Amino acid sequence: MTSTEAPSSGARNAQPDHLGHVIFITAAAAMGGFLFGYDSSVINGATVAIQHKFDVSADTLGWIIASALLGCAVGAAIAGRIADRIGRIRCMQIAAFLFAISAIGSSLPFAAWDLTMWRVIGGLGIGMASVIGPAYIAEVAPPAYRGRLASFQQAAIVIGIAISQLVNWGILNMADGDQRGKLGGLEAWQWMLGVMVIPALLYGLLSFAIPESPRFLISVGRKDQAAKVLSEVEGDGVDVDARIHEIEVGMHREDKSSFKDLLGGKFGFLPIVWIGIFLSIFQQLVGINVIFYYSNQLWQSIGKDPSSSFLYSFETSIVNIIGTVIAMVFVDRIGRKPLAIIGSTGMALALFTCAWAFSYRTGTGDNVSLPNAQGLTAIIAANAFVLFFALSWGVVVWVLLGEIFPNRIRAAALGVAASAQWLANFAITKTFPSMSEWSLTGSYIIYGAFAAISIPFVMKFVKETKGKALEEMG
Repeated sequence: MTSTEAPSSGARNAQPDHLGHVIFITAAAAMGGFLFGYDSSVINGATVAIQHKFDVSADTLGWIIASALLGCAVGAAIAGRIADRIGRIRCMQIAAFLFAISAIGSSLPFAAWDLTMWRVIGGLGIGMASVIGPAYIAEVAPPAYRGRLASFQQAAIVIGIAISQLVNWGILNMADGDQRGKLGGLEAWQWMLGVMVIPALLYGLLSFAIPESPRFLISVGRKDQAAKVLSEVEGDGVDVDARIHEIEVGMHREDKSSFKDLLGGKFGFLPIVWIGIFLSIFQQLVGINVIFYYSNQLWQSIGKDPSSSFLYSFETSIVNIIGTVIAMVFVDRIGRKPLAIIGSTGMALALFTCAWAFSYRTGTGDNVSLPNAQGLTAIIAANAFVLFFALSWGVVVWVLLGEIFPNRIRAAALGVAASAQWLANFAITKTFPSMSEWSLTGSYIIYGAFAAISIPFVMKFVKETKGKALEEMG
């Protein structure tokens, strides 16, 4: 079978006999996304306290917050090889363990460098999960449902963000609104970080309840187990023997994927790898994680009190969830490219509107404000930006990264693309505190420009993958 032929096993139109079981498997794998979302937002509730506790500059605070993302880049880079050697499930379990010990260490730091170290360790786990989640989901999901099921990764991220903000709000209220208020011998912000151990343990436990990827099972000669899993997730209407043959053909065109398999062409990597890298980079360079890492600090910087800033941040999380649901409904109906283009257009307009509103900011230090009209506009535009991101790039990039690479290089290529995503995330997260001190207006103009540039990139280089079997990719 060539890459352009339709599968003969009937996989393209496969209808699982027990869709609920497939959804459970997908949701369990997507818990890695929940950890990322939870960590992204939980630190948002602790930034002011951390800066005061350790008496660090805005630049050092940026290092502490962004340090986890360097760990994420390394974790993403090594996850593919680990998953190919010991399996997708074992890789998930390692990720859960790293995140759990990071949560405990982060809640009990004795210095800024100590907190930074624990965040890097947690980042390793998140980076591994960010690669394994989309790859595993793509490998077990029937083609007809793959876009919606792959969307679970982003859905888990946004739910993690929302729940962490609720937990932060509850802890803050118990501490009388003071991030450094004492609760049971620890400061409130320490409890915020320590509670992360609960979703980490849940992720680890769920990994024991789901099957190994059929493609990994076939790669290590366990075809009987692979056949059982394929029957569970793709239904009795699929010719399992033919399906296994299709997967074997796709996997054995070349040896197991390694970094050298990604090289070729004029610019180092294969063209399809560069497309994955730029999808990842654009997803971050629009500045979405600024909203989730620094939103409390951002709203306080324009005159909102701490309690109100938490409410604004939670409101943004609800918008994020709504946008993700919209994407999940439409990603398999209208396709990946149209959603990406719609999202880029909306994000660019919203970001440029934010830039205009923040240009009216007055005051200095802790005594800053926006005129009422511009303040309302900034809040509406920020929520519009999150909505357009969530209904497009938030979901579409994770779906595409699980789909666009041929079987023979999927794990390694996804690792490189995810590493690029984390490095871009690090660059944005690390530079925002200093950029916001320089100019919030200038910052949002830069993010808006990247959103605008992503439109011609998608139109020219990204191919539609809706409804295709993985064996047809590449």
